[in-house]
Amino acid sequence: MIPLAPQTVVLHGHQLSYVDSGSGPVVLFIHGILGSQRQWSHLVDEVDDDHRVVVPDLFGHGDSAKPTGDYSLGSHAATLRDLLDHLGVDRVTLVGHSLGGGIAMQFYYLFPDRVDRLVLVSSGGLGREVNLVLRSATLPGAEQVLGVIASAPVLEKAEALGRGARKVGWKPGADLGAIWRGFTSLGDRESRKAFLATTRAVIDFGGQSISAHDHLSGVAPPPTLIVWGSKDRMIPAWHALSAQRALPECRVELFEGAGHFPHLDDPDRFARVLREFMAEA
Repeated sequence: MIPLAPQTVVLHGHQLSYVDSGSGPVVLFIHGILGSQRQWSHLVDEVDDDHRVVVPDLFGHGDSAKPTGDYSLGSHAATLRDLLDHLGVDRVTLVGHSLGGGIAMQFYYLFPDRVDRLVLVSSGGLGREVNLVLRSATLPGAEQVLGVIASAPVLEKAEALGRGARKVGWKPGADLGAIWRGFTSLGDRESRKAFLATTRAVIDFGGQSISAHDHLSGVAPPPTLIVWGSKDRMIPAWHALSAQRALPECRVELFEGAGHFPHLDDPDRFARVLREFMAEA
């Protein structure tokens, strides 16, 4: 697979990076906190033979700008709406992971006539519970602490320990690899500030502070697929059952043994399930 070269567009005065590949019905992939378009790159070849695939880096992430400003779900949803307007796209299937799932639901709440289907992967916004590490980012002084532990000397030492462990047979799982890549992106102050602003927009020290149930209870949902890893340690898998009670006609796929990134743990199954869901009448 040859990586596609991202394109850029200026939205709200800031540069947004995105991949646009294929033709046909449009699928928009939305990554989570500390993620980027690269977490979906393996799926582009799986989907773009008969779909148009759009994969952005959210503001504050990846190769997109990291301005000071609004990192709320509504702001991200509005940015994606503006990206689709720029691309001349009217309707999409939304595939959102973690924070991206919350953004996808907010997008549907704000622009329901533009959504054909909704795919929520280990999604935020479906319950209060979330990992302590993310809750800690809401505490006073988190920026200073993060500046130290994400500094080059500390990251280099951690990398050296990881290399040594791999030499004796240790293999990091998909969760650890994805989280580590995201963590290493916090080497500059702008990225750290954007990460903290994004986190604090949806999480307080008690847990997730935004609930989709408050917004979607009076809205007729589109066809919805929920995917979760049974060993998710960031957001518990039973949130999928909570979502199923709220959306009784949704389809739930539990990936046994997978963590917070089921699309990375079992990419072949995820691609198959996604294609089957999009092909349903």
